[in-house]
Amino acid sequence: MHRFPAKRFSGRALGLITAVLLAACGVAPRAPAPTEWKAAWGSAQLPQPPIAAANVPAPLQQPLRDVSLRQVVRTTVAGDTLRVRVSNLFGREPLQLDVASVALVQPGTETGRPALQAGSLRPLSFQGRRELTIAPGAEAWSDPVSLALPRLADVAVQMHVVAAPSVATVHPGSRISSWAWAGNHADMTDWPDAIAKDGWWHLAAIDVAGGAPAQPVLVAIGDSITDGYGVQSGSYLRWTDALARRLGAPGRTSAVINTGIGGNRILHDGLGPSLVSRFERDALAQSGVTHIVLLEGVNDLGSSHRQRATTPESRAALLAELQQALGTLAGQARQRGVCLFVATVMPYGGSGYYQPQPENEADRQALNAWIRQPGRFDAVLDFDAITRDPAKPSHLRRDLDNDGLHPSTTGYQAMADAFPLEWLDRRCAVR
Repeated sequence: MHRFPAKRFSGRALGLITAVLLAACGVAPRAPAPTEWKAAWGSAQLPQPPIAAANVPAPLQQPLRDVSLRQVVRTTVAGDTLRVRVSNLFGREPLQLDVASVALVQPGTETGRPALQAGSLRPLSFQGRRELTIAPGAEAWSDPVSLALPRLADVAVQMHVVAAPSVATVHPGSRISSWAWAGNHADMTDWPDAIAKDGWWHLAAIDVAGGAPAQPVLVAIGDSITDGYGVQSGSYLRWTDALARRLGAPGRTSAVINTGIGGNRILHDGLGPSLVSRFERDALAQSGVTHIVLLEGVNDLGSSHRQRATTPESRAALLAELQQALGTLAGQARQRGVCLFVATVMPYGGSGYYQPQPENEADRQALNAWIRQPGRFDAVLDFDAITRDPAKPSHLRRDLDNDGLHPSTTGYQAMADAFPLEWLDRRCAVR
């Protein structure tokens, strides 16, 4: 697994003279730089090596060349100004764009072929230029753009990729289609010949400013349960989606940022970077973050005995390492004044993939008992107690179970309903 340090570049207002020059060159003047950004949408990034051409539509075959992408995301707080973060975090060669834009999606069309709201298309610039080249391992923020975003808005980010690295920076578990079309169409509203595929490519975050002040920003970091395994594409039925809808009441509005990765582990890389290696980037570095909810551990426990024998000593060592890692992450959050809520590991006794034995269930129970001890974290979200079968605690409740490991959509809703909204009224001081 190759990782590179993230480098971010923020847009800054260049003043009236620069605005006039940009307008003369056909680039829209940038909005004044807001004083405070808050995350409105984000995802965790992971590397995607080239995939066999037979499995990928032609416009999305890697490395991407001369292709336009329309990528739809749902922002969770309102604002009147936004910025977009483009990522080449895992690339080994530069990422080159020559045109990018952003627009609102017409309600009701985001799950089919998305149509853009009339008059909402805005060009994106980067340090005053439409063209953008991002070095390997780097990321770039767009300049601020004036666009009124309501809460839970569906936003289309369009970019023309001139040339992308062979290893793309992606989030495959988008649970919504992106659209690809050969050629340069990033400033067009109508995409009749685009083809659809779930995933986000080189798109990491959207921040907003100008909405209600002092709103909490909650980052949910985790594995496939947070990423929403099992939900229908475009349905917005992940547990974090349901929580975002609950937070729509006046006085309760909060951003909810999902940085789950399917298969993620706390200690070791897998389908993506380990939690300990990405916690800063995917949680603490989100703009305006005030709270984090962490749900991980089942893949560390489940994979520990796959195709290998365990001993009491190896199991005890794994538990000690998991406890130390979670304690370290709690310390990092305290140093930043961010409230950390840790969830207990949910039952997976019915999993045909991990096929846990009694000793593995004992390890899960031991880890959960350690998590529940007062004072370790700012709060404990006991998803185990909420989702376990009272008659068979090693298994998910039948009415909440999808496949023995992941909750059903009913289970995801139960998780969202169990989150105490008043926790977001807390503010945690630097300790």
